[in-house]
Amino acid sequence: MIHPIPSGTRDVLPEETREVRAITDTLRGVFERHQYGEVYTPALEYESVLSRADMAEARPAYRVFDEAGAVLALRSDMTVPIARVVASRYAGSEPPLRFCYFAHCYRGVRPQRGQSRELLQAGIELIGSPAPEGTVEALTVLCHALDAVGLRDYRIGLGDASLFPALMGSLQVREEVRRDMLEALVRRDFVGLEHKLADSGLSDEAAALLLEVPQRRGGPEVLSDAPPPAVEPVTGMRRVHERLDPAVAERVIFDLGLVRNIGYYTGAVFEVYDPALGSPIGGGGRYDELLARFGRSLPAVGFALGIDRLHIALAGEERGTGALLARSSARSEEPGAVGDGSVPASAHAEGRPTAAGTKGNRAEGA
Repeated sequence: MIHPIPSGTRDVLPEETREVRAITDTLRGVFERHQYGEVYTPALEYESVLSRADMAEARPAYRVFDEAGAVLALRSDMTVPIARVVASRYAGSEPPLRFCYFAHCYRGVRPQRGQSRELLQAGIELIGSPAPEGTVEALTVLCHALDAVGLRDYRIGLGDASLFPALMGSLQVREEVRRDMLEALVRRDFVGLEHKLADSGLSDEAAALLLEVPQRRGGPEVLSDAPPPAVEPVTGMRRVHERLDPAVAERVIFDLGLVRNIGYYTGAVFEVYDPALGSPIGGGGRYDELLARFGRSLPAVGFALGIDRLHIALAGEERGTGALLARSSARSEEPGAVGDGSVPASAHAEGRPTAAGTKGNRAEGA
């Protein structure tokens, strides 16, 4: 007899658990080498704490009452809990502060392959390091982590959360139209964006600009001839790119239409893409105003990786599992082999993720 489990959840069996642990152990080693200390926070937080951040589509979806009648919620990411920790437990500590985590988060998403309502995330938060230096460090750690687990074909899209709002503000776009446009950009729905612009009442010239700019994606050439409202965000993106090591910089593509559906981002935003998966593996960005909502104003940046999605991408890049499992077996017989820079990724049975990626929720990230 099969006893069902809730939609959007799944059982993880021993073989996959071994592979997931190899991934997380490798990531943990990279984070520790970069001096990020691991933290744990409660899965349940007071809803009033979590609501201090504009989580947009990643807002907490599961709520309960405690014995005193207070509303609790399951965390939907780790950035907000760590902001609370910094404000309450590190009030006297000098920045920068570096934290990493491996934690389950909970979101009311439509379940898909690689997109569950209970998701395991790994990530870092760098508190007190301004742009561009802090952004450069976060991107560097991200690349080192992905390289260490053996992902080969990934690229990182780099944008700025302030760019499109600045454009819309300069053109006096109505608030309700702004929301519709941003939602279309989150979905990468340029046809939908064009329809929204057609009904916006804007001039043909303004509508053409708002449709053209977010489709700029590629190398440094896409930063040229930026319209005046976009000059400051574009300049910030260029400064970050100029400071990256060449091996990291070659992984980065500029994406002027990158909009993440977590509302606390204020500057640079980025997402990780891989051809083996139809949705981002992870992402992050700057949230320079979030800590102030907890009583301590500090610049901050971070990222999160979805472990299920990373696992799928690794399996897809290998084009099969025989070599991966053989490599895993060989390493398991060697002392200290876990975290040596490559990890196994098995084929996924029914009910487990597969390499056939689908375009999913883009809220994965710090």
